[in-house]
Amino acid sequence: MSEVGEKKRRSAEDGAERSSDLSRDQLNLAATFVSDAQYNRNIPFDSSPQAVRLYLLYNHSLLHVLVYIFILVDLSLALFEEPAVVSLPLWATSAMELVCLLAFTVRMVHFAKVIPHRTFFRDPKNLCIIIIITLCLIDMIIYAALYASGHSSVRWSRVLRPLLLVNVTEGRQLRRAFRSIRNALPQILVVFCLFIFSVLMFSLMALKLLGKRNLTTIEGAPYFTNYLDIIFDLYVLVTTANSPDVMMPAYNYSSFFSIFFILYIIINTYTFMSVFLAVVYNNYKKYLKEEVRQLVKAKRQKLCRAFSLLQESVGGAGREPVVSQSRWTELVKRVQPSISSAHRELLWNVLDHNNAGHIGKQAFVQVADLLNIQVITLKSRPHPLQLWIPAVYDCTASALVRRIVQHRVFVYVFDAIILVNAVFIGLDEEDPLVSNAEWAFLTLYLLEILMKLYTFEPRAFFARHQFWNWFDTIIIVSALLATIINAALKSSLRFYSAACVSESPAHGVQTRALCCPQVVYYIFAMVGMELFKGKVQFFDTGSEDPAQEYCGNPMLKGSAFARNNYCKNNFNDVVSSFILLLELTVVNQWHDILHQHPLTVTHISARIFFVLFHIVMVIIIINIFVAFILEAFFVEYMVGKSDLQTSLEKKIEELNLCVEQHPADGTLVDAMETQDNDMGSSEGVKAKPTLMFKISSKSNSSSSSSSSSLILFIILTSPSCHFIFYIILYRIIIYYLMCGLLYIYKEYILYYIILYYVMLCYIMVSESMV
Repeated sequence: MSEVGEKKRRSAEDGAERSSDLSRDQLNLAATFVSDAQYNRNIPFDSSPQAVRLYLLYNHSLLHVLVYIFILVDLSLALFEEPAVVSLPLWATSAMELVCLLAFTVRMVHFAKVIPHRTFFRDPKNLCIIIIITLCLIDMIIYAALYASGHSSVRWSRVLRPLLLVNVTEGRQLRRAFRSIRNALPQILVVFCLFIFSVLMFSLMALKLLGKRNLTTIEGAPYFTNYLDIIFDLYVLVTTANSPDVMMPAYNYSSFFSIFFILYIIINTYTFMSVFLAVVYNNYKKYLKEEVRQLVKAKRQKLCRAFSLLQESVGGAGREPVVSQSRWTELVKRVQPSISSAHRELLWNVLDHNNAGHIGKQAFVQVADLLNIQVITLKSRPHPLQLWIPAVYDCTASALVRRIVQHRVFVYVFDAIILVNAVFIGLDEEDPLVSNAEWAFLTLYLLEILMKLYTFEPRAFFARHQFWNWFDTIIIVSALLATIINAALKSSLRFYSAACVSESPAHGVQTRALCCPQVVYYIFAMVGMELFKGKVQFFDTGSEDPAQEYCGNPMLKGSAFARNNYCKNNFNDVVSSFILLLELTVVNQWHDILHQHPLTVTHISARIFFVLFHIVMVIIIINIFVAFILEAFFVEYMVGKSDLQTSLEKKIEELNLCVEQHPADGTLVDAMETQDNDMGSSEGVKAKPTLMFKISSKSNSSSSSSSSSLILFIILTSPSCHFIFYIILYRIIIYYLMCGLLYIYKEYILYYIILYYVMLCYIMVSESMV
């Protein structure tokens, strides 16, 4: 062992001397290549020293944050522009939009300084941003001039705002999602044409079978006498929204006609809709393989270029070039400055398994994947109570308490308590038993926190990565304070306990990709406001205005739209537009909205807007999401650990630096306390090292150098996986928070909606800094 150590020491000294020949600019360029390979960036930047420095500044996390802030402000202007939720003067919204466009322009100029000029103007994304900025400026000038002269105008450039989010450098996940949609479109169009042909044929059959039988609907309207109306009704039947209403007149006339509708539902609703999903999924997998191949090729090229900058000759001519440990260390310091020296030494030991003091190209190209493996560094600390009162903390009763807390049954018991508490939430609060039980539950939750703090070292319990420990403690303490201060708030905060049971799924996701469906929503909302604003009016409860009976539009007198009190389903502002589009996505009763909104613009062709939204959102994008989800879970269950991750785990075990995975619980704190703070007999037990390492879960590391791991990376950065996280975790927390606030301040619902999106933006920005 001493000879090996001496050999490594001499190699390190020789490498330190040779590293002095490496210039700072070369090291920065090599670090940039490795960083791009690590994060799968594919920007053809100029390799000159000045361009590299500008490129490093371009990728700074603070600038990413500012880009997201300006995009959010630009998109949020729809809240304050006519038709506005909160009206602001034209000069105010124009000034804010002008500042945002100026920021985007500065960002583009910065980007133009980074990459070669010919490449910059050949990139469609850059041209698209330049065109959007120019069109927005033109639209602002035209609208302001017409507004000053007292004429109305259409803000047609607002539909272009979401495209900025798609085309900026930070939006590569969004572009990947839309690229998947674009690749699947040709095959989808073929199936869609067959589907439309089927609907047309069935509509023609319905007209011939039922058109001359003088049947009427429940409203007294003629039944299946107009071919276009039949097409529309049968198209809605595919979504089952008007079933069985659409078939009842024919079914009441003769049971024989039910066969027609049964065949239609089997062929169009179940067969064609399933074929849509199959086509989307098949094309998604087909083009995913090619994208993975390109990513692997680009990553390897970057790493090879970095190796050529750092390489040196060892052992004379004819030997393969290598990278010394000193140069590798300097490289990693620049690529990942946050990791500790012990962590760097551990990673080097994985690559230099022969203890030669240098590595070849085959080992070097694994650097990006190795840095992507999340390794958690822990410091072994004794519990403060063990230092202050060792006699009490080390006694048999104390050890028994700590073993109980560390046992899996302890978690199950408190999960059961939370479920019982959830049942009590739905009971009558006026019952003394229910109101007193709340204090009992709070006491049990506080006891759980105290027992965990007694068992686990406090600094480890409240470590940065221990989100659920922070979450539990903050919520329980808040609920206790709220119960004491305001009994009215208590019933709302009690929901938090149930939310604590839900943990995020084991998928590392990118929140930014959530914006993919919102881009579609935003565009259709802008178009809908220009088409339908002011056509339907909503009157507050208690209003005596006679126009309330027909939603402020005489054309809706006696309509199902007005009778069902759908007046608030309108395009009078961006919030109402988003809610209406969401209702169309769910497709329940959407045919009523489709029937009435076209009437308000006096032309039946307005139905095209709603049908087009259903085709784009429900048939195409939702199926793309389902394909994402299916492939994500298939890969999650099929892809095992990479060879590199396995090598790292073995190296940690060889160096006796591993944090033991406690069989009762896989959490990091439990594992650390099991190994380091076990209060059993310490005699004969070897002293543990000060620093301990633990590999994070497989789903949280994108470390595999194989194609499968890159498939997993692409899938996990898709919008679908964030849908899972968003629905299971984030919406639960925020929804219950809104419930608690709205319980007291119901009139401020708009501000809570704004707060909701501000918090969503915060998570997007925080993820961009990783």
